[in-house]
Amino acid sequence: MSLTFHWFLPTNGDSRHVVGGGHGTPVTAAGGDRPPSIGYLTQIARAAEDLGFVGALTPTGAWCEDAWLTTAMLSQQTERLKFLVAFRPGFVSPTLAAQMASTYQRQTGGRLLLNVVTGGESREQRAYGDFLDKESRYARTGEFLEIVRGLWAGDTVDLAGEHLQVQDARLARLPDPVPEVYFGGSSPVAGEIAARHSDVYLTWGEPPAQVAEKIAWIRGLAEKEGRTVRFGIRLHVITRDTAEQAWAEADRLLQGFDPATVRSVQEGLARSESEGQQRMLALHGGSSNSLEIHPNLWAGIGLVRGGAGTALVGSHDEVADRVEEYHRLGIDEFVLSGYPHLEEAYWFGEGVLPRLQARGLWAHPHKEAAAPAAPQVPFGS
Repeated sequence: MSLTFHWFLPTNGDSRHVVGGGHGTPVTAAGGDRPPSIGYLTQIARAAEDLGFVGALTPTGAWCEDAWLTTAMLSQQTERLKFLVAFRPGFVSPTLAAQMASTYQRQTGGRLLLNVVTGGESREQRAYGDFLDKESRYARTGEFLEIVRGLWAGDTVDLAGEHLQVQDARLARLPDPVPEVYFGGSSPVAGEIAARHSDVYLTWGEPPAQVAEKIAWIRGLAEKEGRTVRFGIRLHVITRDTAEQAWAEADRLLQGFDPATVRSVQEGLARSESEGQQRMLALHGGSSNSLEIHPNLWAGIGLVRGGAGTALVGSHDEVADRVEEYHRLGIDEFVLSGYPHLEEAYWFGEGVLPRLQARGLWAHPHKEAAAPAAPQVPFGS
């Protein structure tokens, strides 16, 4: 089975420095270096498409542009790239969401993937009019996905749940293909929802031993439901021709972190209700010491950014080794990003993907010919 790689669309802005934000924290000033215009995001999307990334994740929340609208526009500027649209079930009715997804599939030739985000920050949820607590939000997500999947199957759905109610709900036109559902979460209730409804379970980039535990946990829950689930991981990446160059870039990013910003972000993230976010914080403890928490796995991004906070750092061969290590655990899909996203897409696509192809782990999804070799002159030099 060929590995699947997705890139990331920085709809909160991009920079040669780390752009913070997410999980209740504001976007840092670096987000204004390259505003998330359709023109700039199109450059990233087209680069990802050409390099062999299957899809591109867009975030959700008050700190970034709306994912549905932005990717609908970008779909008209690309040909094959799929869009992994992050959305929160509590903000739109399930019938409308199912209809939106169906329309999206028809108008883009089936290029929608859905990243269901329950929402781990009550303060942000309340700003959108959602006053449920975390446990209730997960219960609502389960009802939401039950309705949506029934509608996509062509059923007429009647459901009187604890949080959602629909009567005689059905779609006039079904999505083709049915969008795959990506879902993440580290709490017990999140695991239950993932096992029951997700196609791909996503974890943030924890060390391999912790990722292996998560895979075993979700796989066991899915087996009880009579289902199988694929597994993906969300990571940043800094890959260069040599390890020294890669770590020099990581150090450059680290030196750009304002200590006051780090303190402010860490104080905000410490209040997060997300168990996954707390696991990310535990990897570095708010300190810039000992940030390499596993060979080539660097926790520095999480000092100023909520959500995914780790990066694969090293030479192209070393990063390929780490990808293969996660793959041996059961990870088949990688959702990657890097600063700036345009340049880092080329570093990974021209440096690491050919090496994975040579190992028989990856094939370009749109080309029979081999992926391009790494350039003789490093990109950006």
